[in-house]
Amino acid sequence: MNANTRPPATIIGAGLVGSLLATLLAQRGFDVEVFERRPDPRLHGFLGGRSINLALAERGLNALRKAGLADVVLAQAVMMRGRMVHAPDGSTNLQRYGLDDSEVIRSVSRGGLNILLLNAAERAGARLHFDAALADADFESGDITLASHDGSVRAHRAGSLLGCDGAGSALRAALSKATDLGERVEPLGHGYKELEIPPPEGGGFAIEANALHIWPRGNYMCIALPNTEGNFTVTLFLPNEGPFPSFATLPGAATARGFFEDQFADALALMPTFDEDWDAHPVGQLATLYLERWHLRGRAVLLGDAAHAIVPFHGQGMNAGFEDAVELAALLAAQPGDPAAVFAEFAARRKPNADAIAAMSLVNYIEMRDGVADPHYLLKRELAAALTVRAPTHFKSHYRMVSFTSLPYADCLERDRRQDALMETLLAGHDRLEGIDLGAASERVRRELPPLPQGI
Repeated sequence: MNANTRPPATIIGAGLVGSLLATLLAQRGFDVEVFERRPDPRLHGFLGGRSINLALAERGLNALRKAGLADVVLAQAVMMRGRMVHAPDGSTNLQRYGLDDSEVIRSVSRGGLNILLLNAAERAGARLHFDAALADADFESGDITLASHDGSVRAHRAGSLLGCDGAGSALRAALSKATDLGERVEPLGHGYKELEIPPPEGGGFAIEANALHIWPRGNYMCIALPNTEGNFTVTLFLPNEGPFPSFATLPGAATARGFFEDQFADALALMPTFDEDWDAHPVGQLATLYLERWHLRGRAVLLGDAAHAIVPFHGQGMNAGFEDAVELAALLAAQPGDPAAVFAEFAARRKPNADAIAAMSLVNYIEMRDGVADPHYLLKRELAAALTVRAPTHFKSHYRMVSFTSLPYADCLERDRRQDALMETLLAGHDRLEGIDLGAASERVRRELPPLPQGI
């Protein structure tokens, strides 16, 4: 089947994953239509609500390169070299993500990136329809019903449906009526509230621009990510219920201000609109979505957050969704006439990786809010850096594997477990790196761990 006889592709959702998938498919000659429930953000502003800043890592960049968009996205991103850890006494310590500035992540605005990707999809030839929410789907006929905010409805012959409509997916809800998806949602029990550190009056950034700032406090934390405008998006993560501190015990700005004065005084001093932001911004909820089944024969398939929404603590939600888009586009281009086979193969390849990054994201929350200030964690981190230098073909730290390679998430998780177990044996009885024979440790790494895949 050549490009001009490929079946039409109907995408539900024009967010980040949907608009990138539309671009990738249109570039491959597919006739692409995209339906989005919200109004066009290029005309009405970005109405997706406030959200945690996005961390763009190598996986996401690799997907953007395939669409020819990496450079233009990087131009509106801010480099982050590592975690700037803020101790209760106000002191700071930068913990690098990688070995040098070739291994960094980047902070990007969801709204700005979404608009950029929508423009790219249209340039590639995709047709975008806004104010068109999926109201019903007949998976036998391929007909769907779309509803506008004014109550009007229209029908569309869709054929196969590609669901990119996020954690609250309407397509997933429709699919669940037609088949058992094995859906399971695990709430984290912690929520988040967004605040802001604005740029100082003279311009620039109020704190170090090229870092992800963390105020770890055990069972909770604050983070701050830079924006190109000079401000920082600040996010407090806190238990929803329970004894102080929890969101239940901080009903308004007055009590929240007292909490910040005690725990995050240096951050509070930089937030002149703290009271207004606290009272205006709702508490967001965090949960992990698991599905046993992502597709219905060749009728519909889910990807991105619609299939595997995760908590944001590894900064990989967008990156994982972009990997989904690349994988699905390549499979559809290779077998355009057999969507059932494509959807089954796509789910078989991606589900183990989605489950792995979900698990790693939950672990990373504990690391961010507690581990970054723990002496044993810091010692293990120091050992990992030493082993990376001495045995680079056999050892790569967990974070570097996830953020700076395209090694499948499932492989990252399994290898990290083996590396971590080995490091624990090397650290047994030691509280300083100086007491460890690093030459012998490196030999043991090369002996006990297989070589890392090359070109990842």
